[in-house]
Parts: sequence; C-alpha cells; structure tokens
Amino acid sequence: MGASMKTMSAKNAKNGFGLLIDAARAEPVTIEKYGRAVVVVMAAEEYERLKAFEEAVYHYEEKGK
Repeated sequence: MGASMKTMSAKNAKNGFGLLIDAARAEPVTIEKYGRAVVVVMAAEEYERLKAFEEAVYHYEEKGK
C-alpha cells in the first residue's frame, strides 16, 4: 500500500471520540485492539467515493463478459 495510515488504540478512540471524528474527516484512521488493526474509520464522503468506484469497476467488468 505504501502510505502509512494514522492509527489509534481502541481505548484512545473511545476516550477521544471527538478527536477520532476530526482525524477521520482528514484521513482514514485505523483503530487497533491489542496492537492489531480491527477497523478503519473514514469520512462519509470518502466512503461514498470508494463505493462509487467499486460500483464503476463492477459494471466495467460485467460489460467485458
């Protein structure tokens, strides 16, 4: 993947939820539990962009069949 993503422990995410939201609006944030990535929090706009891209790829691949 290359670029490193901002990370936060589950405990810090819980205790600093407002900070998590602010950070996730700027860039995706990986939440770790026991040092292992468990979820990624991202801005709604970024999620919608990724969903649209996924749908476009799916339709492109379907046309090629």
